[in-house]
Amino acid sequence: MARKLFIAGNWKMNLSRSEAHELARALAGKIGGVEAVDLAVCPPTVHLQMVGEALEGTNIALGAQNMFYEDNGAFTGETSAAMLTDAGCRYVILGHSERRHVIGESDELINRKILKALSEGLEPIFCVGELLDQREAGETLDVVRRQVEGGLEGVSA
Repeated sequence: MARKLFIAGNWKMNLSRSEAHELARALAGKIGGVEAVDLAVCPPTVHLQMVGEALEGTNIALGAQNMFYEDNGAFTGETSAAMLTDAGCRYVILGHSERRHVIGESDELINRKILKALSEGLEPIFCVGELLDQREAGETLDVVRRQVEGGLEGVSA
């Protein structure tokens, strides 16, 4: 059975509120009825609610760019899986290269997030990949294998 294609747009740390709203409305109008592929957009957290409302009634799903593995607590700046599902998210990006290499997230931390996302009904967009120097050193397969095995530890088929 052929797998349905999935296209997600990660907006990263871009767009003002009005720009995000305008883009979401434009996407809803132009591709909101597409059924041949699964579609998602992942705006910054501050825009999730508004973008989700602009996409209501379309085939474009909402995704978040990150989440924390705890339900609640003194975790300043973090967002829980429950908060994301409450905002209408179906997906969450985890393990993105910028989170790994700029923020310093480990495979163990990403695994905790993946397990939490799955337990809360979110579909992780699990990112893996090597740095340029690792690729040039011929380490790609080892790096990706470590990330996949570490990130998916405890996840059943």
